[in-house]
Amino acid sequence: MLGSSETALRLSFNEELRKVGVLLDLGGLTPMSRGALVRYSRSQCKVIDGPFAEAKELIAGYSLLEVKTFAEAIEWARRAPFGLLVQDGEEWEVELRPLFDPTEFDVPGEAEKRARRLGEKPGKA
Repeated sequence: MLGSSETALRLSFNEELRKVGVLLDLGGLTPMSRGALVRYSRSQCKVIDGPFAEAKELIAGYSLLEVKTFAEAIEWARRAPFGLLVQDGEEWEVELRPLFDPTEFDVPGEAEKRARRLGEKPGKA
């Protein structure tokens, strides 16, 4: 668990992302002991409840940014205060991945219409 000064660093960085308008969403994830794995094969779907053996790699949280370029996302990651939070002998990683554009999946025009429709709140016409 992070102390108050570490938490303040993270909150300050998140506030900076919000103020400049690139932060769309963020969240922390509960420990894997409270989770489940869903494993798929060709013939079945198997649910495995936690707790699990200690993982070497896991996702502890996420931030969803809307930036103009991937290079801009990298620059924001460089500015994140995570290096100040790491204990001696540890390393933290942040994985950056762009979202798929709906047009990458469908006939042009159909994907955009479906994405807009899915983004609408229930009850909207």
